Amino acid sequence: MEPTTDDAKGRVRLAGAFDLYREAIREAQVAEMLHGRSAFSRQGPLSAWVVIWLMIFQRLHPKGSLSVGVRELLTGPVRAQVRWPEGNKHPCRAARKKPEGLSANTSAYSQARSKLPLDVGEKVSDQIFASLWAQPQPKTLPGLDRPLFLLDGTSLLLAHTPELGKAFPPAQNQHGRSHWPVMRVVVAHEVASGLATRPRWGPMYGAQATSEQALAKILIRQLPKGCGYIADRNFGIFAMAYQAQQENRPCLVRLTKTRAGKLNGGVPPCAKTDKRIRWTPTRDDLRNNPEIPADAWVEGRLLAFKLRHGRTKEKLYIFTTFDLPAEQISAMYDFRWNIETDLRSLKREVRIHMLEAKSPAMAEKELVLSVAAYNLTRAAMNAAGRALNLDPRQFSFSQAQDTINAYLPVFASARSEAERQQIAEEMLRVFSQSKLPRRRKRRSYPRAVWPRPCSFPKRKVNKKC
Repeated sequence: MEPTTDDAKGRVRLAGAFDLYREAIREAQVAEMLHGRSAFSRQGPLSAWVVIWLMIFQRLHPKGSLSVGVRELLTGPVRAQVRWPEGNKHPCRAARKKPEGLSANTSAYSQARSKLPLDVGEKVSDQIFASLWAQPQPKTLPGLDRPLFLLDGTSLLLAHTPELGKAFPPAQNQHGRSHWPVMRVVVAHEVASGLATRPRWGPMYGAQATSEQALAKILIRQLPKGCGYIADRNFGIFAMAYQAQQENRPCLVRLTKTRAGKLNGGVPPCAKTDKRIRWTPTRDDLRNNPEIPADAWVEGRLLAFKLRHGRTKEKLYIFTTFDLPAEQISAMYDFRWNIETDLRSLKREVRIHMLEAKSPAMAEKELVLSVAAYNLTRAAMNAAGRALNLDPRQFSFSQAQDTINAYLPVFASARSEAERQQIAEEMLRVFSQSKLPRRRKRRSYPRAVWPRPCSFPKRKVNKKC
């Protein structure tokens, strides 16, 4: 849900997640996307617009099964938007009945999800992001006149099916082939609000494997106009800086010590270094990126900072095209940690750490609409932050999602504006008590894997497979 401030009355007006979806994308727009296509043509209540909402609702619900989606159709606010066909000579069985008699079986919904075109899901996800992006956003840093996005990559496990194994091959080493197909995903989240654009993905292994940098170059093109980006040293290569220059986007990327030394004339830069350089491509850069001309260059600044983590010190090497003081550049890079918590929320709370779809197209649709569901939760946190005059990053994403799940049915059953206002105030009170603890220093865990207890013997895989 999204609480917003009513300036005329000085009160908080509440909008539910379904209301946000309905405002962002209308049913007529989805029908226009499907115009002239027979890939999705169903009679009865399961139109493409309804199916997309039910798929988003599955990700908002803690259980998220097909049965949950069907029961949302039977009892949720989407039920009032369903168009029941009339005058059909041979209407479907569900349409012949009254809405109260609609079957609770999941087969029709499952078929409708499968037939929904992927590009329609992508356009709807983009439209939801654009609608939420048009709302007032939290400020990033004083003196910074543009929004910033954080780039990072991750991997998702997929169900073990022949189709997914072919499209997204599992990992393989000298010991044999892994069981789970793996999808590589690159995401872009706004620094302050946490809103995410539609991700890019591809196979992580196999002959058609794609790199995070190749996906990130495509992702940069779809970022909103006028924004910059921050990325870790995995993206601190010439091709990424050149792509940002071509798209007229300022960037701030971390460099490896070796690359920083080459840019500094063969010697790693010392702490407090801040000088202007002209970055030119190496032979490896030109070989791996044939679209880059040989005389290409990117002008920017090379900076070095020394940071203390407990008893240890770490030196950071930064390349940036931002024209800001060095202290502000250092403060901007500190925001990079937000992408780690955002990815954790996206994978755990929206449950995409392992997609259970059986086909590549279905897995891709699940990924795209899961990000749309994540954005609806982020929009609620941002609106609550505006109403309470708090930084939305102070809220726990998990508790914010619990608040939305708890108040969504209560809000949907409100019968008057006064009752909606009372629910809004109660929800804001809960949001104000859902803040993250303020620790003096970040908790640190050893980089080690704790083995999980196993009640059954390990499955042995034939190496010849």
